[in-house]
Amino acid sequence: MPEPWIAPSILSADFARLGAEVDAVLEAGADLIHFDVMDNHYVPNLTIGPLVCEALHGCCPGLVFNPATPLDYLDYTLELIDMVLIMSVNPGFAGQQFIPTSLRKLADARARIVAGGREVRLEVDGGIKVSNVRAAAQAGADTFVAGSAIFGSPDYGRTIREMRAQFDGAAPVKARR
Repeated sequence: MPEPWIAPSILSADFARLGAEVDAVLEAGADLIHFDVMDNHYVPNLTIGPLVCEALHGCCPGLVFNPATPLDYLDYTLELIDMVLIMSVNPGFAGQQFIPTSLRKLADARARIVAGGREVRLEVDGGIKVSNVRAAAQAGADTFVAGSAIFGSPDYGRTIREMRAQFDGAAPVKARR
């Protein structure tokens, strides 16, 4: 499984200071910045749209699954994507509580990725914080979006370090299909 990445979501950043906020979390140890793309169709809000994403370098194709969306779509797309994102909240609003059944969905997605034989990142987004990042890692996630948990903390670096400490010995559990 790939090395764990911490990906602060700019949805929870101070937009008036966005450049400084991005610099601060990267200096604090974040691995990448998560852009919440909301198109007013799949997600009820509108943020960064497809045209902005298309204009950015370094973007990779991925597929997002809302809590109620079945993973069957992976059967037809897994060989075309670099990342699977499991939403562990209903998308659109920061600060929601993690949906515990997302752990089972993460494990099922990890099993499909392993069966596919390609290195595909498995990202989890929604309600991720120090107290549950280990469970998400054990379920098979390797990329952890944490918006409110990081941008809402007084010390970004400490929060990221505390999250990373949770990965020690957090080997993924065997997935059931």
